Amino acid sequence: MRTAILGAALLLLGFVAIATGILPVADALAIGERVWPILLFVVAITVVTELAAEAGLFRVLAEQTARWGHGRAWLLWLLVLALAVVGTIFLSLDTTAVLLTPVVVILGRHAGLSPLPFALTTVWMANTASLLLPVSNLTNLLAEHELKGVGPLQFAALTAVPALISVLVPALILFLVFRRDLLVRYRTEPRELADDRVLLIASGVVVALLIPSLVSGLEVWIPTIAAALILGGFFLVRRRSVVRFGLLPWQLVLLASGLFLVVEAAHSLGLGMLLATVSGTGHDPLSLLRLAGVATLGANAIDNLPAYLALEPVAGDPVRLVALLIGVNVGSLVTPWASLATLLWHERLKALDVEISWGRYALLGVIAAPITVALATLGLAFAQG
Repeated sequence: MRTAILGAALLLLGFVAIATGILPVADALAIGERVWPILLFVVAITVVTELAAEAGLFRVLAEQTARWGHGRAWLLWLLVLALAVVGTIFLSLDTTAVLLTPVVVILGRHAGLSPLPFALTTVWMANTASLLLPVSNLTNLLAEHELKGVGPLQFAALTAVPALISVLVPALILFLVFRRDLLVRYRTEPRELADDRVLLIASGVVVALLIPSLVSGLEVWIPTIAAALILGGFFLVRRRSVVRFGLLPWQLVLLASGLFLVVEAAHSLGLGMLLATVSGTGHDPLSLLRLAGVATLGANAIDNLPAYLALEPVAGDPVRLVALLIGVNVGSLVTPWASLATLLWHERLKALDVEISWGRYALLGVIAAPITVALATLGLAFAQG
């Protein structure tokens, strides 16, 4: 409810800015044209996830993963880490946050372990592993629009070194923080039978086909909408009560829409000039660190998508654009609203009755974000130098 109230307030401020002429209608329409496919993707992937969870797909995946861990919590954690990294790179951070979170929570409970190390690993990797490909993060898709003529392989070549650092550093921090929870053994519970095998198989097939389609070159919202409609059709036939308005993440869409309008209005009032001053210019390590640092602060203050759009004009070229992405992607570990993925992750945790202290979350993020952003940015500087 708080998310909805804040989103409505921001949206109202945006409309006031348009009505008073602070934000020209043409600029508001332009920002809407850029972000509507992103928001549509978030809505569709959330629906797919909700329905797949209802079919029991994540429980089956969790049970199988627990067996692969062979009773060792650290090995189970490494499997979760690998799933989160691969899922983020090829399916986007929001998909990882939505799809993997139910798996790891059920996994922890199934093995008799605390779900917190696995859940935190999921959301951290969802953010920090999201540099490598355009589809990995919604900000990357926005950046790809600026990098005209740069395909996924060229994008990956540009981001490879900081992307690797952005996975290894937070993974090491997580292991050190949760080593007592991970250096133990566990026993798995017997498998549970699916309530509806048809829905389970349909969910598995739809998700399996969705994965390659997201890196096929199509606009990501197209296959995701198709997946949501197909899976929704199965549920309408076999379990109609599940298909309801509550499946849609309308509160997050409201919040994101309001943020985009308010930040664009702030640009009209001179935000761009201020950001150009504090972000500096140049490609030397200190200049790139300066830009990435400002981007990290912006992402944690207002969310990484509007922060990216606010800073995009001062990036100027591919190398500085990657430094900007390091800040808004990898640095989004401190505040709950720093990325939509974190908010989606928290929604999944609430649905699964998992409590998390935002104070502890922020404290760990304050430690991890500056270290990871700094090392990844230096990696970028030396790779390009």
